[in-house]
Order: sequence, then C-alpha cells, then structure tokens
Amino acid sequence: MPPSTADQSGAQRRPCDQVRVRVPATSANLGPGFDAFGLALTLYDDLVVTPGGSGVTVQVGGCGEGEVPLDETHLVVRSIRAGLEALGASVPGFTVKCENRIPHGRGLGSSSAAIVGGLAAAYALAGEPVDRERLVLLANEIEGHPDNVAAAALGGFTIAWTEGEGRGRAVKLDPADGLAAVAYVPGNRVLTKEARGLLPGVVSHSDAAANAGKAALLVAAMTGRPELLLTATEDRLHQEYREPAMPESLALVRKLRGSGLAAIVSGAGPTVAVLGGHDGRSAGHGDVFGGTPDAPDGWTKYELGIDPVGVQVWSMEAG
Repeated sequence: MPPSTADQSGAQRRPCDQVRVRVPATSANLGPGFDAFGLALTLYDDLVVTPGGSGVTVQVGGCGEGEVPLDETHLVVRSIRAGLEALGASVPGFTVKCENRIPHGRGLGSSSAAIVGGLAAAYALAGEPVDRERLVLLANEIEGHPDNVAAAALGGFTIAWTEGEGRGRAVKLDPADGLAAVAYVPGNRVLTKEARGLLPGVVSHSDAAANAGKAALLVAAMTGRPELLLTATEDRLHQEYREPAMPESLALVRKLRGSGLAAIVSGAGPTVAVLGGHDGRSAGHGDVFGGTPDAPDGWTKYELGIDPVGVQVWSMEAG
C-alpha cells in the first residue's frame, strides 16, 4: 500500500493505488489570438502513476521515447512535484508510465500536456478532486503562458489571459457543432523559444488593430459562424515573422488559404492546422477531412475532432 498523504493541517487524505490520466493535444493562437486562444484536440497522451517507495522511475513509450530524461527532470515528474507541493501533500516515490501520441516540438502542446497531466495526477495522488481553475494557474506558472495549458485543462475552445502577478486565467466556450481540425505535422521540430525569438518587440498600430478585430471575429466563427473561419483566422502579429524558422510551413499555409481553407500555424509551429466542419455539419463548405489535400512528402496528416472535456483523471483507491 502506498504511503498516506496529509494536508498542511495534518488531516489524512485517502491514498490511491494508481492514477490514470489522459490529456489532449492543443492548438494555440489559431491565427490572430496570439497567446490567448486554444483548442483541445482528440489526440492524447496517457499517464499511469503508481505511488510507492522513495525514488522516481519513468518509462516512456511513443513520442519522445529514447529522447526525454527518465529522472526527476522529466517534465511530468516536475509537474507532479509542483502540484503536490502546492497542495501540501507528500508522496516521496512513484513510477510514471507515459504513452505519448502528441508529437514533440511541433506546436501541438506536448509540453502543456505533460504539465497539465502531471498536475492532474498530483491532485489524485493527494486525494483531492481536480480544481481546474487552480490547475490553469499552476500550469501557467510552469509553462509561462496560459493558451495551451488552458485548453488542455478545460477542453473545447478556450480564451486565456494573465492578470495581477502573471496569474493565468481562462474561460471555456463550446465550439460550433461539427467543428474539426486537420493537422499537417512535418518531420522537423521548431523550439518554442526559437520561434518566439523571431517576433519583433514593436508592431504597427494598424496590424494590432487588424488582429484585434479578427480575434473578436474568430470567437464568433468558432462558436457559431464557422463560415467566417477563413477571414477570421488572418494574422499579422506572429506567423509571417516566424517564416525564417519554418519556411515550408508558411508556404503550406499560403497554399491552403489560397484554396479557401482556414489554415494557420499551430502554436509556435511548425505544424499547420486547418479549421472547418466535419461531415458538412457546420462550415457549409463541405467536409474539412475530405476537402483537404494529402500531406506533403515527409509530413503526417492527422484528422482530429475537438476534445470537449480536457484532462481526465481516474484513480484506484487503496483499501
């Protein structure tokens, strides 16, 4: 039986034998909503955390296998530790098994999934229900911006912001019926730090005003007027500036948009995402799955729905 946990007042919490977590991939920015908009997608990483002993064992399968650290520096482990500390709980040792399907370094929120998954596991290990509002706050402290972590935590379409002393906040909106996404994932990676480093410190008033209007329009498009997605996903603040790090991605965005598809750079890239309706239920322009071309050579095409719930946690209680 794993060791019991206790809150800061000394009250005993009910321990668990095992925690299972499923957390979705996410696409952030969605064109004009830089560092604010997020969308949860039906591509998942799974975690199994088993408390016991005094050390940490990490096993990784799928994306990142043989590449990521297998010790206390693993992002899931660091997030579990941060969550336990915030909750005032102590679980000295545990085993983490990761089955990763979200590509790393491609702009689909792999780091946010690790952070949100680890924090959610910490809640279960502490014997507490997940407080999703606080989870966004804690995840933002680790990630540094709340757009991806908000969508991973809450599901659906999210609008995130920071207030006060960088406190991450978010609201969840229900996307339009039938909204779906096609992701084109290249074989190469682009580090978020590298992509953000290409952004200018100052932009023109006209570009800022244009993005503000398109971001507002995108909220309407995502939640009820998807026929406006092509216009609403236009961006002037970040995508073009990042072209030196991902020229093939920007070329693909232009090609797809030229054919009438609402294509964007997903997050910091280099993945390209297309937003639209599936089975003709929402966009009024056919099926986005059937209406998008095959992936370019060396790329992988994912046809994805919108995850409605965000991170999910299951625990088996001891005793």
